[in-house]
Amino acid sequence: MIETIKNAWRIPELRKKMIFTLVCLLIFRLGAAIPVPFINRELLEAIFGQYQNTVLGFMNAMSGGSFEQANIFALSIQPYINASIIMQLLAVAIPSLERMVKEGGEEGKKKLASLTRYATIVIALLQGFAYYTLLKNGGAIDSGSLNSTFAAFSIILTFVAGSVFVMWLGEQITENGIGNGISLILFVGIVSRVYPAIESLIGNYANLHWYGIAAILVVFLAVIAFIIFFDGAERRLSIQYAKRVVGRKMYGGRSTHLPVKVNMSGVMPIIFASSIATFPATIAAFFPKPESGFWLWVQENVFSPDSAVYAIAYLLLIIGFSYFYTAIQYNPVEIANNLKNNGGFIPGFRPGRPTAEFIAKVMNKITLFGAFFLGVVAVLPMIVSHATPGINLSIGGTSVIIVVGVALETVKQIESQLMMRNYKGFLE
Repeated sequence: MIETIKNAWRIPELRKKMIFTLVCLLIFRLGAAIPVPFINRELLEAIFGQYQNTVLGFMNAMSGGSFEQANIFALSIQPYINASIIMQLLAVAIPSLERMVKEGGEEGKKKLASLTRYATIVIALLQGFAYYTLLKNGGAIDSGSLNSTFAAFSIILTFVAGSVFVMWLGEQITENGIGNGISLILFVGIVSRVYPAIESLIGNYANLHWYGIAAILVVFLAVIAFIIFFDGAERRLSIQYAKRVVGRKMYGGRSTHLPVKVNMSGVMPIIFASSIATFPATIAAFFPKPESGFWLWVQENVFSPDSAVYAIAYLLLIIGFSYFYTAIQYNPVEIANNLKNNGGFIPGFRPGRPTAEFIAKVMNKITLFGAFFLGVVAVLPMIVSHATPGINLSIGGTSVIIVVGVALETVKQIESQLMMRNYKGFLE
């Protein structure tokens, strides 16, 4: 990985892209330190002290600590992720929107991206208002402006503007930098919380002997190694190309393979599932907590990240989004047609529909295995956290998968651009 980055740094074009990406991420971290006006910081700290082990703790981790400090990037990239999920689901459910995306080509994708941006603003307004309500109910708004419409307008508008700016930063990184901008912003947000998380973990394990801490580190490193190994796992489908005579030359007659990755969707199902799973609890947490009754039971036993219902729902969402993301990214019929047009076939299956059905069957089996892997790694820390009270590991698996997955995907993109430039230099 380090060698790949060094090689990319030596190429002026890639070096510019890497510098641009780093500058955008630096702007994101600087913005995460700018406070929103009219907020009482002491009362804000007291409010989040009681929400640390709830869904708000997850949002805080995703925003790099901006959420609990009520900074201008408090909402971070979450509204955009939620909007992307909604628009992709609508593109499948609404025929006219589906035709616009499929038949419109590049123009259709631009229209969908534009609709996603508008949806981001709407969701950011809802979340910004809910966050303001939480601060107001907790008394964290300065008493002199508690009933001030101007203060409410300023706070909500600042949250919305910050979220839209982060969305714009992510798009700029994707277009002009290295890697996926949205994923990298999540990556930086999570990594920025590593040191406080280590401090908290050491404090919780203060009574353990050194070999207890060593065992935790070994398990943590083993999980990272397993994620890296699993990320590269794939099933290879044998492909044969028929011999063709063009003029006086013979083409084809060679064997190759079609790689089908076990984890074809990467970290996207985790990001999507976490956003959807935490959305109801996020809205509920922004309103006064009931002292008793049904809604109190729902908040403590359904919305809580360490509850069994939440863990099961989270696991099912990861599996569902794994299938959904794979389905919209990979079309077995299109793959089979490309093989047929190029004279390729899978031994034992006729070109066309039989080949497409076989590829779809393999992809379904592989996707189930990959989705189950993602779900287990994400849910297992929740089970450990529930079994060991006082230790908050409820988002540990999700954070590790996102960080490792984004790092691997970014390095692969750098490698692919290096390879492309090597080919270009060879041809020239």
